[in-house]
Amino acid sequence: MSNKKKHKDGIVYSTDPNYRCQSGDSERDTLPPARQCLYLRREVRNGKPTIVIKEFVGKTEDLKALEKQLKNHCGVGGSSKDGDILIQGELRDKIKAFLEKLGYKTKG
Repeated sequence: MSNKKKHKDGIVYSTDPNYRCQSGDSERDTLPPARQCLYLRREVRNGKPTIVIKEFVGKTEDLKALEKQLKNHCGVGGSSKDGDILIQGELRDKIKAFLEKLGYKTKG
């Protein structure tokens, strides 16, 4: 993944001598599951199949909680990285059914 997406502050240079840069570290509040549409994508990482869940809108703690629920439900390993959830294995249908049971809309 390119480094262009990681640091988008929007300001390159300012001529204002009193300018104070505001950090964009504040996280967005988590949207309710009915208002989120998660994208499921099958990828091969290190030669092993992986399901990547993208477009989660919310805090890191809520992302970790959803990741843990998915790993426990499927009985597999996984992690979260850069706002995406990675689940090991070919379990797309099982993950999709579980997310829809929780109230999330899914595509892919």
